[in-house]
Amino acid sequence: KYPHVKDFANCDIEDLEKMIYSTGFYKNKTKNIKAAAEMVVGDFGGKVPSTMEELLEIPGVARKTANVILHSGFGRCEGVVVDTHVIRLSGKFKWVPRKYVESKNAVKIEQELMKLVSKKDWGKLSHLLIFHGRNTCIARRPKCKECPLSQICPSSEV
Repeated sequence: KYPHVKDFANCDIEDLEKMIYSTGFYKNKTKNIKAAAEMVVGDFGGKVPSTMEELLEIPGVARKTANVILHSGFGRCEGVVVDTHVIRLSGKFKWVPRKYVESKNAVKIEQELMKLVSKKDWGKLSHLLIFHGRNTCIARRPKCKECPLSQICPSSEV
């Protein structure tokens, strides 16, 4: 329905709300999508910016989203993508101080993880942790019996 960023910039807000209603927080997301599209069109000539600094200017874009865009869209890795799975697993594996996990401090967690692995592996680490958190080490029902890390995981229920 909206094949180009300019179409999102010019879209009807209520129509967009209906399209993304099921995602939760749809009103806020709709506002950010439209504002982001307007900024990309108005300030960046319709092209998604390719630097962390420019991406962080866009409404609704924080480091997590900027890292995903830079890695997936431009093949550049400037950090570790820290989502709910990465936060949880970083705590389970005791890779970061507990206070960062308890406060869900994504910036501090990212900084700690970036010290643990070389820059060339930041993107791979992000993908592996997110995949593992979604598919095996699920928050409320981890599949410890199926987990290849169960023998070394401090939280394993095996």
